[in-house]
Amino acid sequence: MTTHPMIAISCGAMIAAIAVATIGRPFAQEADTTVQGVWRTLEVTVPGPTARTFRPDATLAIFHGRHYSRTEVHTEGPRPLVADPATASADQLRAAWGPFVGEAGSFELTGKDVITMHATVSKNPALMAPGAASVYTYRREGNLLLLTQVRTPAGPASNPITVKLTRVE
Repeated sequence: MTTHPMIAISCGAMIAAIAVATIGRPFAQEADTTVQGVWRTLEVTVPGPTARTFRPDATLAIFHGRHYSRTEVHTEGPRPLVADPATASADQLRAAWGPFVGEAGSFELTGKDVITMHATVSKNPALMAPGAASVYTYRREGNLLLLTQVRTPAGPASNPITVKLTRVE
């Protein structure tokens, strides 16, 4: 199993992308400017020394108003089953639960193409720390949303991940 910090970051990117797609424009005052709904990640491109592109099988992000909720599994295949979590090894738990991302919170759009996401609840407690935020730039092309990570809760993104999403509903 491959678990990378970049995968966790890409989850944030996906959330940002979905949040951006939800509104599409800074203010949802007119019905035709609002893009709220449900999104699925098509692919995540991770640049850098261990560059790769992966296509997660299970993702779902819902955006409504200024809030989002997302759940994702960052693998391209099935995760191993854990028969008994009480007796499972640390490696078994990491293999099954490490790729899972769960997060919800609020987001804001600034400028013409920036989305900032603030997690209220997350599997990763670091994302809920005071002042923590994930920042992305976005571009909308029909039913596709492209997000590029600018900043993680840990600081500027040295190898910005790009997330490509498609609108489901």
